[in-house]
Amino acid sequence: MTSTRVAAIDCGTNSVRLLVADTDPATGELVEIDRRMRIVRLGQDVDRTGRLAPEALERTFAACREYAEVIKTHGAQRTRFVATSASRDAENRDDFVRGVLDILGVEPEVITGDQEAEFSFTGATKELTGRADLTGPYLVVDIGGGSTEFVVGDDRVRAARSVDIGCVRMTERHLVRDGVVSDPAAPDRIAAVRADIRAALDLAEETVPLREAHTLVGLAGSVTTVGAIALGLSAYDSAAIHHSRVPYERVREITGELLAATHDERAAIPVMHPGRVDVIGAGALVLLEIMERTGAREVVVSEHDILDGIAWSIA
Repeated sequence: MTSTRVAAIDCGTNSVRLLVADTDPATGELVEIDRRMRIVRLGQDVDRTGRLAPEALERTFAACREYAEVIKTHGAQRTRFVATSASRDAENRDDFVRGVLDILGVEPEVITGDQEAEFSFTGATKELTGRADLTGPYLVVDIGGGSTEFVVGDDRVRAARSVDIGCVRMTERHLVRDGVVSDPAAPDRIAAVRADIRAALDLAEETVPLREAHTLVGLAGSVTTVGAIALGLSAYDSAAIHHSRVPYERVREITGELLAATHDERAAIPVMHPGRVDVIGAGALVLLEIMERTGAREVVVSEHDILDGIAWSIA
């Protein structure tokens, strides 16, 4: 079977991302043609209002118009658009669906947390199978803007759960005062974030055996940013970050530093995406709490995630 060129789009609470790739199910090979990300903050205020803000929709539609040109340029044969947490929660999600359909010609699939978890697991673990140093069962954690997915499995998913803790949701719920992010985060606000995360981990553990995994794999921007900081990179380097391993002690140090920093200090970190400056502290704290709950001594950082899983689902 010859390879198929596909376009996978993942629209979450904080970012919308595109992967154009050639996939060959016969060989299990995925060759990346184009991968890009735009911070659109689709989930702006959704936790408070229950609706997608007009300006958030327009930022998202602008990214979709850019992606439509990329998909056309690369000649992708099939496109799949998957929408996650923010668009699941919003009362006016029909406005979002119509806008995407008009721009890209495909209807966004507003998937469940369990579907999101399965895509993430496939994307993150396909390359790990057979490695002697990174054995299963794997716990894959995808820390998004609005939710975090937990998946445990070996060659297949054994259990999955999505819970409503993410870097944007936790920031807006606890670290924003009068519309401004607490800078640096006050101790009582950090304690409130921790309490929410721990309650969500209790929920996740009702169905997912978090402590049974041998390897913790972390996905998405909060984790990759922590990984990039741990490596001391002067610029973001996906190849260096992919499959890097960050010890628990280093995650704890970085999280403390991010929460104690001001906006300008975080923005000055060379690998920090401008759209992640205000939410990275909460995202790192989610990762730290997961490691403390599971006893993981390190996290394996993966640049391959739900996007790769979506691409394989098309193939």
